[in-house]
Amino acid sequence: MEEVIQVPMAKLNSGHQMPLLAMGTASPWLPEAEQLTSIFIDAIEMGYRHFDTAPIYGSEEALGRAVAAALQRGLVASRDQLFISTKLWCSETERHLVVPALRRSLGRLGLDYVDLYLIHWPLRVNDAAESFEIETENVIPFDMKGTWEGMEECCNLNLAKSIGVSNFTSIKISQLLQNATIPPAVNQVEMSVAWQQAKLLEFCREKGVYVSAWSPLGANGALWGNPGLLEIPQLKDIAMAKHKSPAQVALRWVYQQGACVIVRSFNHERMKQNLQIFNWELEEEELAKIQQIPQRRGCKGEVFIHSNGPYKSVEELWDGDV
Repeated sequence: MEEVIQVPMAKLNSGHQMPLLAMGTASPWLPEAEQLTSIFIDAIEMGYRHFDTAPIYGSEEALGRAVAAALQRGLVASRDQLFISTKLWCSETERHLVVPALRRSLGRLGLDYVDLYLIHWPLRVNDAAESFEIETENVIPFDMKGTWEGMEECCNLNLAKSIGVSNFTSIKISQLLQNATIPPAVNQVEMSVAWQQAKLLEFCREKGVYVSAWSPLGANGALWGNPGLLEIPQLKDIAMAKHKSPAQVALRWVYQQGACVIVRSFNHERMKQNLQIFNWELEEEELAKIQQIPQRRGCKGEVFIHSNGPYKSVEELWDGDV
């Protein structure tokens, strides 16, 4: 049996520990359910303990089956050795819809609780479909205060150990904190060497909110991503000097910024390589080189922009941080 890699942990403002490398499960090309379950079981055998899913990804059921199998086979001693995160989709961002939405996710996962529940996007979609195929005219004003009260109720009912947000700007987190009884533990955002999020990272640090990075390798999804990231000359130069892959350098950079890294590969060898970022580090001059990389947001969120909607431009969605 292969050696299981220990992933470092961070203590969240909720008091719970979160492993700082997660296996992401969003893919435009999701394997068949049985194959996906098998991949997740392999990941647990390798040392992955944190899994990030969402209703819209279509991966909750396969992940739930993998968790059950891992417990049955003794790959992990107990449920609390795994950290499972899922999200509230935009069609459910209303006070009375939050708890029922989480209960449905828990049903698909076959779990009594999730370790982290996130608001997927800071918006409301007037459409029952859990799908990225959004008609822009269906994007309507988002009741942040009411939605967050629903998230807090998930915590109070012990359905979620920690709650947080995803794709929130500093301004939106500030608005949320004005009324929050329980502060968000995590803000999951696009972050990579090509979109470094320095200002947001600093803000979240000050507020005690842990940043989790999606798309740290650029991704090549239909709706998100920063393709070509692994071809960036600075990354390739550092990788060659370090005898690492450009992907490992990109992931290590995110980790060294004090963020949780969400990786998504269903390839056995790359899954192993993605775990091998903890026993070495980038030097000051290498970090300085990476800082020079031109910046570009991969996911602009145009799908949420409409002339009659709450966000009339990409600038409004991201509060000018584009």
